[in-house]
Amino acid sequence: MACNHHHDCEDYDCGSAWSLYKHIDIPCVWALNEAVEGSAKNVFKSWELRLDDSTGCLESNDDDPELLLFIPFTSDVKIKAISVIGGAEGTSPSKMRAFINRDDIDFSNVRDLIPIQEWDIAENLHGELEYQTRYARFQNVASLILHFPLNFGGNTTCISFIGLKGEATQIRRDAVTTIVYEALPNPSDHKLPSEVGNPEII
Repeated sequence: MACNHHHDCEDYDCGSAWSLYKHIDIPCVWALNEAVEGSAKNVFKSWELRLDDSTGCLESNDDDPELLLFIPFTSDVKIKAISVIGGAEGTSPSKMRAFINRDDIDFSNVRDLIPIQEWDIAENLHGELEYQTRYARFQNVASLILHFPLNFGGNTTCISFIGLKGEATQIRRDAVTTIVYEALPNPSDHKLPSEVGNPEII
């Protein structure tokens, strides 16, 4: 389902709602079939800068419009909606498929997998459209994969902005790892009585 932003976003404080970009692990973002390596990292920015394309766009290779984008987060997030601003002249994506908490997806299997949700999306050159998620399915999201298989007939697919609306938990991914390891028993902390010179009680 698509919603419109036909209002002054400053009056409605849209920027704070679309703040999940702050919780994206940008150095670990990657895309398959991007024409310029690393360009996928440039599409995540504040809501206020969504129409600023000075950093370039994520563009697919010539005559191959398909893109696969991996988005890891620094903490688990809950995603309520997604907004995608594409290019003109048929280069905007026309379909979006989402997978969560997967790191085993590439072009060899993505078309055979059932996404957690998919959308037919419209050209959104001015950032006025958002696509709501089935919110109950988008809880505890550690990573998100977005698959854009088709566009509106252009030779390439171009994306200049991807916005994620939702909220982040306060549990960082690296903190969880630390807690797990610290909770494991350390044999040196549990010496037998004979090892510390105390008589064993039977």
